[in-house]
Amino acid sequence: MTYYKIARIVNTFGIRGQLKILVDTDFMEERFKIGNILYILDGDKMCAKVQVASFAPHKGAYLVAFEGYNQINQVEGFKGMTLAIAEEDQAELEEGAYYHHQIKGLTVVDLAGTTIGKIKEILTLGSNDVWVVDPKDKDRKDLLLPFIDDVVKDVDLEKEIVTVDILEGLWDED
Repeated sequence: MTYYKIARIVNTFGIRGQLKILVDTDFMEERFKIGNILYILDGDKMCAKVQVASFAPHKGAYLVAFEGYNQINQVEGFKGMTLAIAEEDQAELEEGAYYHHQIKGLTVVDLAGTTIGKIKEILTLGSNDVWVVDPKDKDRKDLLLPFIDDVVKDVDLEKEIVTVDILEGLWDED
């Protein structure tokens, strides 16, 4: 089974089995709905299948509790692990929207078809994501591509190619 990470478990909270988490998903309300099934991963290894019992914001993070985990000693071992969903639980996205795992690793080409590099990371900093491109030319610095219509012209998931228009000043010569 394929899993996609949606949160990091940073600590326990209180003595009743709650966990403090940092969320890495745009679908919080859907993912952490009471009764939903999540998976706890240690690296890429699935350690536990859990059902959400409660979820609430708390001081810049979130608190989550799971059915059957009512004491701190039952959840202490989960610190440092991640929460994930199964691939089949992913929601359909509207056209032009992508999951990060679909974009990472794609080849970036300019309008002339010249290969620029591969997307190695996605930053979620503000109003739009920024795709970090590892350049083919190793003498160049990483290219930071804002995911906006003026820059990203086409995403072809089947061919694994992203066509971009590198606007002036976006990737200056060093």
